[in-house]
Amino acid sequence: MKTAADTRQILDLLEAQHPDADTELHYQNAFQLLTATILSAQSTDQGVNMVTPALFTRYPDARSLAKATPAELEPQIHSTGFFRQKSKALIGMARALVEHHGGEVPAKMEALVELPGVGRKTANVVLGHALGVPGLPVDRHVLRVSNRIGIAESDDPVLVEQQLCAALPPDRWTRTSDTLILHGRRICNPTPRCEACAVSGLCDYFSAADTTRAVRPKPTKRRKAPKRKAKSSRGTSRVRRPRR
Repeated sequence: MKTAADTRQILDLLEAQHPDADTELHYQNAFQLLTATILSAQSTDQGVNMVTPALFTRYPDARSLAKATPAELEPQIHSTGFFRQKSKALIGMARALVEHHGGEVPAKMEALVELPGVGRKTANVVLGHALGVPGLPVDRHVLRVSNRIGIAESDDPVLVEQQLCAALPPDRWTRTSDTLILHGRRICNPTPRCEACAVSGLCDYFSAADTTRAVRPKPTKRRKAPKRKAKSSRGTSRVRRPRR
C-alpha cells in the first residue's frame, strides 16, 4: 500500500482531473439528503433526483414523513427499486428522528447508524455534505479505485475508510470520496480506461498490467504453405466413346 504522501499526491492529481466532484443527489437540508441517500441504494442518483422533488413537496420534514403509510409512500418511490423495503426504512427513519431527536438529523455517526435504513456509508454522506462533519463514504467505486491504485488494501469498506482517513487530513475526507466515486464512474470502470487516467503512472494496477504486456512473448507467425498449382486440363486428349 502506498505511503500517506503518495496518497495525497495521487488525490491532488485526481481532484485536478475532476474539479466538479460532489454528490449528485439533489437536496436542500440534512433530512432531504438522508432520505435521498436511502433511496439511492441499488438505484442511480439521476433516478432518485427524478423522484425527490414531488416526495419532498409532500413530505418536507421528518414529522410529515413519520405520518405516512407504506400504501401512500410506495407509489412515489416505486421507480427507485426495492420500494417496499425503502418505504419501511424511510418511515422508520422519520419516526425515529421524531421520537429520539426532535425531528432533526443528528450530527453524530453513532446516532445516525441507529436509524432504520442507515449504515455507515449513508451516515458519512450526510455528515460530510449536509452537516459539516468530516466523513469519508466508501461505496463500490471507492473500493475498486482505491484498491486498484494502491492507496488502500482491503475489500472491507470500514477498513478502507480507516486507511484513507489515516493518510489524509479530515478536511479532505468528503472531497476524497466524491473524487474517487466520480473517477470510478467516468474513468476507472470495471473495464478501466487507463489511457484517460491522470494517475496511471502512479497506479499499481496499470503498472502490473504494463509489466505483463512488456514480458509477454510475441506470437510467432506461422509460415503459410505454398499453394499448389492446379493441374490444367489443357492438352489432355479426351477418349471418345463409339456411338451405338
